Amino acid sequence: MRRPRTVGAVLSALATAVASAGLVLGSGAGAQAATTAATPMPAHVFAPYFEAWNGDSPAALAQASGAKYLTMAFIQTASKGSCTPYWNGDSGMPIAFSQFGADFTTMRSRGGDVIPSFGGYTADNTGTEIADSCTSVDSIAAAYEKVITTYDVTRLDMDIEDNSLTNSGGIDRRNKAIKKVQDWAAANGRPLQISYTLPTTTHGLADSGLAVLRNAVSNGTKVDVVNLMTFDYYDNATHDMAKDTQTAITGLKGQLASLYPSKTDTQLWNMTGIIEMPGIDDFGPAETFTTANAPVVYDWAVAKGVGTLSFWALQRDNGGCPGTGGSDTCSGIAQDTWYFTHTFAPFTRDGGGGPATDDYSVAVTPSAATVEPGKSVTATVRTAVTSGTAKTVALTTSGAPAGVTATLSPTSVTAGGSATLTLDAAASVAPGTYTITVTGTSGTLSHAATLTLTVPGTGGGTGALVNGDFETGALGPWTCQSGGAVVSSPVHGGSHALAVAATSSQTGECAQTLTLSPNTAYTLQGYLQGNYAYLGVRGGASASTWGMSGSYGKQSVSFTTGSTGSVTVYLHGWYGQGTVYADDLSVTKS
Repeated sequence: MRRPRTVGAVLSALATAVASAGLVLGSGAGAQAATTAATPMPAHVFAPYFEAWNGDSPAALAQASGAKYLTMAFIQTASKGSCTPYWNGDSGMPIAFSQFGADFTTMRSRGGDVIPSFGGYTADNTGTEIADSCTSVDSIAAAYEKVITTYDVTRLDMDIEDNSLTNSGGIDRRNKAIKKVQDWAAANGRPLQISYTLPTTTHGLADSGLAVLRNAVSNGTKVDVVNLMTFDYYDNATHDMAKDTQTAITGLKGQLASLYPSKTDTQLWNMTGIIEMPGIDDFGPAETFTTANAPVVYDWAVAKGVGTLSFWALQRDNGGCPGTGGSDTCSGIAQDTWYFTHTFAPFTRDGGGGPATDDYSVAVTPSAATVEPGKSVTATVRTAVTSGTAKTVALTTSGAPAGVTATLSPTSVTAGGSATLTLDAAASVAPGTYTITVTGTSGTLSHAATLTLTVPGTGGGTGALVNGDFETGALGPWTCQSGGAVVSSPVHGGSHALAVAATSSQTGECAQTLTLSPNTAYTLQGYLQGNYAYLGVRGGASASTWGMSGSYGKQSVSFTTGSTGSVTVYLHGWYGQGTVYADDLSVTKS
């Protein structure tokens, strides 16, 4: 998976020795370890990765997205040969409460927690993964213990890739150190789980990954979860990412059965973990995990009893960079912000570790839909037990515009169950983009999820350009690169227009996909202002035009749809040429 771009300064051998000496090993004479009231991870947990190097607040993004649990990436040493752990290998980010501690406390107050992850691609490639860097098993164990006690966590993740998969010395030191920490935790009544995150083929672990687990078995090291990175296959094949996830995890389950012959099928499935990369991964478009893939993987993982569901990374869960692969900050596909988080969040259930408040979650899949006047569309409302026992949840809807009828079947479920949301649009419904809210109520508890509903305008074919005058005051259903926004000035007509944020690193593209009449001639036109202002279509047709104007000028381009009628309308500026404005866009039959 992707990593932070920098590592910290080199520490001297003396500083390293002092830092290591300051930690107390449970296996040594006179060792001490405070017991903890920390709650173990739920038996089935959704914990997306959080990129710890970009200045975001874990607690703030957890609350905004709805992801209660996060996998914090990454902990590594500042330089090869060091035994001192830092966040991102940055010596300015020590393992101390001052780094993320308040965020983690806030997340726990909301019923969540974190999983610190050691390693990652950069560390594994530069010798700064701590077991590769440090040759002292006791010092490695001390580093693990410091993270556990500083943040009072109950699970550590080991992200082992690249050169770390062939570093036999590091593999053995890591597992020996984990075993020491597990013995220390057990002696002090501290719950502790260990997960390994490993690359995969489409049919399970390669032998290098299996070697890590074989060494753990030989060292008596308990592995609770094995997460597979079900992306970046780099095999030059075109992938059905949902299907490949299923074959990879099924293969892993069989491999675990050979390593742990005494475990039941249920226990083996619970040892498996899935990590997706939403959108276009590092390899490119041939490995694209789509919004349609997400509910397929979710349903399958729940049915099989998979233990952990995750993705790389929370900061990517938005559609801010259409067509871009492997970005740290966006998925590269058209999607609602937090779509993948909202789809996967109900996976967290069956909490362990003592009494828990009865609670549940509500999610709507998909979280966006289009319905034409006179037709209907459906979505699935999912509930899940997040703690305690299952209670009856009453479901209601709000926000449907005049002419749209929202019905739920059934209107109440036992937490863990699902209902069907049907949206019927009358022929008279006004075009626009609307937010439909589904609320689940049980006693004094209430949780809600939303669906963005687009009603296209009338016109030839099965769709038409929506919100071309931007008078809704919102972008939807347009998707734009970072900075795209609806503005009140300058405008061509009405009171709103679109500002396209072209910068030195992006064209600022905004786009909308339509389904028009097949094999039919159309004209796309609108008013644009700015330098190198482009207007065009792609997909089932390809045509574009551009202009330069200090005030609004009309642009027009003709095109003919293909056999599907599907096209994507787009407009953008050019690199470093400044903001482009657009207004009063339309698509009409020629």
